[in-house]
Amino acid sequence: MTTLSAFRKFTEDLTPQDYTMPVLFIGHGSPMNGIEDNEFSQRWKKMAQEIPVPKAVLVVSAHWFTKGTRITAMDFPQTIHDFGGFPRELFAVQYPSPGDADLAKEAAALITTTQVELDHDWGLDHGTWTIIRHMYPEANVPVLQLSIDYTKGPQYHYDLARELTKLRKKGVLIVGSGNMVHNLRMMDWSMINGGGYDWTQTINEKFKDLISTRDHQPLINYQTLGKEALLAIPTVEHYLPLMYTLGLQGKEEEATFFNDKMVGGSLTMTSVKIGA
Repeated sequence: MTTLSAFRKFTEDLTPQDYTMPVLFIGHGSPMNGIEDNEFSQRWKKMAQEIPVPKAVLVVSAHWFTKGTRITAMDFPQTIHDFGGFPRELFAVQYPSPGDADLAKEAAALITTTQVELDHDWGLDHGTWTIIRHMYPEANVPVLQLSIDYTKGPQYHYDLARELTKLRKKGVLIVGSGNMVHNLRMMDWSMINGGGYDWTQTINEKFKDLISTRDHQPLINYQTLGKEALLAIPTVEHYLPLMYTLGLQGKEEEATFFNDKMVGGSLTMTSVKIGA
């Protein structure tokens, strides 16, 4: 196994840079995207080539819901296969990126609205490794996860994200990983390769319009956006990572979209990049 010392150069000097790392929200979709060479995974690879190489990656994944806020702080996080019913080859995947305990402590210290617990038990769930292994296939960039406190609402998470802004100037790529529209109960497998219901398209366009115009409050109060929003977000875990991405947007930064596609009728892969 690669030793931790081989990765120290990435994070031992997390001093301010002359650029600000962009922020991403990535629609991660099916775990199979972690091993498939498809339009989504190809775009993730291309994105990594378009942005500066990060000192580290901090992911807010839809699949780590906790009471309170936690951050992974181990030297080498385990690869978590938190799904069932998929091919054996998906379960065989290991993504051996290092963690960064010092960065975990620094990020936790930046958050003053709540106590952030350093976690040594979790690892990288499929909301993280299925994406990051395509972006950084050599696993040579430290990867951490920040959990989502399930007792708090969207405004809380939006505000908490703003406390992490300084990390962007220190070369840390912050990624929200979920799906804006995520209603598995209404999926239509005849549209699994592309296509959505009318309401899916309607709310996806509404979400994009609000993001493009920096009108975040209706997105925070998504219940006010009508029945389409309630269909899109029957539960909040895949939506809340978007709050972290939007909360980190600077006043002069624009948002652009990629992987903007509906699949399975009731799910969107629509992803957002904020910043240069």
